Amino acid sequence: MKNDELIHRVSLFLDNELNQDEAQNLMEEIRDNQQVQSLIQQEQSFKTFVKTHVSRRNVSPALIQSIKDKIRVNPS
Repeated sequence: MKNDELIHRVSLFLDNELNQDEAQNLMEEIRDNQQVQSLIQQEQSFKTFVKTHVSRRNVSPALIQSIKDKIRVNPS
């Protein structure tokens, strides 16, 4: 398995975006791979940090509408 593909699948797993069979297959593939298990732990720690320490600022509906108006493409 290529590293990029593995990282992508781990990310999907941590985001609960794999179905049960895909998650089980991934877990079987990495069961004895300490390096991948470490990667999973690092990714999970990072996601937890972001969720608990980074807050989103609220924006006004007027700002949202202004942005939408500026990017809207008028049909010709």
